[in-house]
Amino acid sequence: MRVPAWDRFITERDRQVFTRSGYGRRAGFGIRPAVLVVDVTHQFIGDRPEPILESIARWPQSSGEDGWRAVVNIKTLLATARGAKVPVFYTTPLAGPRGARGAEKSGRRAELDDRTDRNAIPTDIAPGEGDLVIRKERPSAFFGTPLVTYLTEHGVDSVFITGGTTSGCVRASVLDAFSYGYKVAVVEECLFDRGEASHAMNLFDMQQKYADVVSIDDAVAQLRTLASR
Repeated sequence: MRVPAWDRFITERDRQVFTRSGYGRRAGFGIRPAVLVVDVTHQFIGDRPEPILESIARWPQSSGEDGWRAVVNIKTLLATARGAKVPVFYTTPLAGPRGARGAEKSGRRAELDDRTDRNAIPTDIAPGEGDLVIRKERPSAFFGTPLVTYLTEHGVDSVFITGGTTSGCVRASVLDAFSYGYKVAVVEECLFDRGEASHAMNLFDMQQKYADVVSIDDAVAQLRTLASR
């Protein structure tokens, strides 16, 4: 049986509160999904799989090998989505001063400013023909971008969200997707965060209120069902 990432962080009191309050029910998948790959770039995973304490020596915002494990699973999800003709969207941070909001919270952000490869997407999950890459200035994939317009053009009613970080840009994108009325599934093995507790607790909170936290197997099975139709 799959044990949720948040299981070791939740107190018995909180288990009872959320259970008795009725939160955490499965909302289910839509019938016209899109896949959203949030900020899977060298800036946030480094340039090779390695323990996070080694990775952040060169890439201070990296999630290290957890990010690269997510890449492996995202590759699987994307292959299935493309086979089902499901649209795929990527986001990357906007380069330059306009994309530097939040720098005041990181004492090492300046180390990345001159790196031309910081917003590169790993070749294993590089955008393919027909995929769209959206440059964003803020954490959410939706804020100040044309993403909703593109989703509407494709008749999308739901999104599978992947990428990082779970507690940052993923969560912000989940909240906005929920607010726009989409059904939201976050694929647990396709997510990463530099903080273990942040990752787990944000998954828990999204599962209770805004999204379904699903496994890669569940997501792939749903996409294959769509392909068979």
